[in-house]
Amino acid sequence: MQDLSLTHLCPFPILPHVNGAYYCLTHRFLFTYNCGKIEGRSAASRPISVRESKVHLNMISSLDTSRIAIIGPGRLGTSFAYKFGRDNKRVTIYYHDADICRTINRERLNPKHLTEDLARRLGGIDRVPRLSSMVHATNDLERVIEDNDFIFLSITMNRLPEFLDYLKPLIEKKSGGTCLISPIKGLTADEITKELITPSQLINNNLYNLKSKYEVVCLGGPFFDTDITLGNPVCVTVAGKKHIANVIREELIRFNRRELNSYYNFDIVGVEACGSLKNIVANIKGVTDSLDLGNSIPGTIFARSGVEIRSLSKLLGGSFQAFYSQAGVGDMYVTLSSDASKNYRYGKYFYELYSGNPIEAHLKVLERIDGTPEGPNTIRNVHKYLEKKNMYSPLFHCAFKIFNEVGNKKEIKEKIIQACQFDKRIKEFIGPVSRILYRIFPNLWYRRHKGLLSNLEM
Repeated sequence: MQDLSLTHLCPFPILPHVNGAYYCLTHRFLFTYNCGKIEGRSAASRPISVRESKVHLNMISSLDTSRIAIIGPGRLGTSFAYKFGRDNKRVTIYYHDADICRTINRERLNPKHLTEDLARRLGGIDRVPRLSSMVHATNDLERVIEDNDFIFLSITMNRLPEFLDYLKPLIEKKSGGTCLISPIKGLTADEITKELITPSQLINNNLYNLKSKYEVVCLGGPFFDTDITLGNPVCVTVAGKKHIANVIREELIRFNRRELNSYYNFDIVGVEACGSLKNIVANIKGVTDSLDLGNSIPGTIFARSGVEIRSLSKLLGGSFQAFYSQAGVGDMYVTLSSDASKNYRYGKYFYELYSGNPIEAHLKVLERIDGTPEGPNTIRNVHKYLEKKNMYSPLFHCAFKIFNEVGNKKEIKEKIIQACQFDKRIKEFIGPVSRILYRIFPNLWYRRHKGLLSNLEM
């Protein structure tokens, strides 16, 4: 069982490793723990030598930026296939269904996702742009991984663990390096520690013994798939290690900055956490806009959810600054205010179709939405984590109750009012003592939902 004092010393998700060592999911290193001290780091976690650094940089510099693979032809994956095809990149779309792949290659359109929405928006199927001849779809995953060094993971968070099981032996067998690009906006619980982790942490957890053969970066918003498809101005955040992030920004993204531009952020966990948690807020906002609560309360939801996102992001290993970036407030603004957001529409449809059974309403909503909104699954995972940590988070608690517990529409309205108007916090700023304690005990200093510390003003 993990020692509580070890959590004090390592405020990030950790896993037991061989020979009494531990593995840090956030920073990807091994360490040993003895008599209340972290010491005797293993060879896997020692400082990288000059030779190793050169080998690693050579791996990155040898990556082929003229081609890219997209795993899963969902809405977002298809939109980036349009974009990279316009930039004359060789794009390979992987999907397990050979019939779908043949249709994409023949019709130059995605028969499952995005195409119908584009046809409605543009006034007919004839006006929908076709995928470039540089785009090819296949169901041969082994060939896809071997031939492409940049792998765009256009899959949902709940399908990522299964895909990594297939991916791991392919990366291990591959002669060169691989860069995994994750736009995934979801959170899940680690199978061993039960800690809440982001997509990059899950990837590093599953591939930790192959760290010399891959890199991982994430793409943060704000962006919508239809804008990327049609070439409207979009700006993304690329987060991860600076060298590989710059390769992606310079070699993959900046071919036409009128269409797609990017900023760099070092905080990959913070960017992922913000991108995932704002989907929960979008679900709530969709419900709120269906109620007769006036025009003022959306501002409160936006502001107070930011407090909860920052606190939870810090607990997961991120930093406060990520929320103030375009991947934080920028992404949250458009997700909460646009019908183009699947998660916002999920909230609106949920309230419209709700008759007392949240499971029934959920299934009906999914029938009306093209693609999978990540918010509902993230809500459940976050709620389990909040309960485990006894963390005070009124809006996220409210979201779980609305979308998972049986009730009526009147109770939904009351839950939102309670979460917004009866918050136990009274300050809108972080005091100097709390700032210090956040730095010293990022894994421990947060407001509790119950108990003695629940009334402590932070």
